[in-house]
Amino acid sequence: MDAPPRTQQPSASPRGKGRILVVRGGALGDFILTLPALSALRRAFPGTHLEVLAYPRPAQLALDAGIVDATRALESRGLAGFFARKGALDPAWSDYFASFNVVVSYLYDPDHHFRDNVGRVSRAQFLEGPHRPEEPSAMHASQQLLRPLERLAIFDADPLPRLAVLGGGEVMAAGARRRLVAHPGSGGRHKNWPEERWRRLLELLEAAGDVDVDLVGGEAEAERLPGLARGLGSVRCVVSEPLPMLARRMSGASLFVGHDSGVTHLAAAMDVRGLVLWGPTCEAVWRPRSERFVCLHHAQGLEGLPVDVVERCIRDMLDRGATPAGI
Repeated sequence: MDAPPRTQQPSASPRGKGRILVVRGGALGDFILTLPALSALRRAFPGTHLEVLAYPRPAQLALDAGIVDATRALESRGLAGFFARKGALDPAWSDYFASFNVVVSYLYDPDHHFRDNVGRVSRAQFLEGPHRPEEPSAMHASQQLLRPLERLAIFDADPLPRLAVLGGGEVMAAGARRRLVAHPGSGGRHKNWPEERWRRLLELLEAAGDVDVDLVGGEAEAERLPGLARGLGSVRCVVSEPLPMLARRMSGASLFVGHDSGVTHLAAAMDVRGLVLWGPTCEAVWRPRSERFVCLHHAQGLEGLPVDVVERCIRDMLDRGATPAGI
């Protein structure tokens, strides 16, 4: 197939025009940590059409927040040929890639099949970023994901994911019970606080009688949440809520509590105060990028983290806005 005519690269000037595509696989947390890169492109090239090719649920957050102009679904069947060596390329998708001046890809592409196939149909400048940040590292994931943009003369970009514009949750009336949003899951069991301790924590909050809890989760937690909430009138389960709605729910909460997970990164991006029960993953790389979040540790890991310590930290943050130190 003949390559389309060469198109002009976006100018580094704020007045530059053009089309930029960011390709991002991965789950919710991966997408949230890529938001600073998307926002940096938006700021550097405000007159440029910015589009993201990703999984629809997290991509909708960037679209609703006005960070990108459009999204396309990464799991589309027509893309299959682009991931094979010299694959048969769908004409419509070939035209799509040919329409961009710059493509920034964060896909796992060890053999460069995707890069090479896009190059067969498009003269776009192709920038490759890490599909997964390096660890251990002293550099946070969001900063690692910004590094490919240095080739576009984008330096010193804001590394904090920001989605607070999606807020609009209910404002708590004077004297109203406070509301806590809790997510007892993550992408792996090794990152989760033991379930029986979550249940005990919810019982203690119920007994205090001054906090309502929204227990949130996706399909992976759908069977667990009702058991954790059983018999507790102050706890309600919210399963598989659309992400923009979940973001708004968080924006009206007094506090978020969770693990190292995509939902936690979403809460941090919403500028909610939060407490993370931190497990074995590299905190320097994966911690939530928010000054309003606290990571709580224990020398023996999550298995050693007592319920009373977690409850006391929650009380400190709810009652006095304190920032408890890890133990």
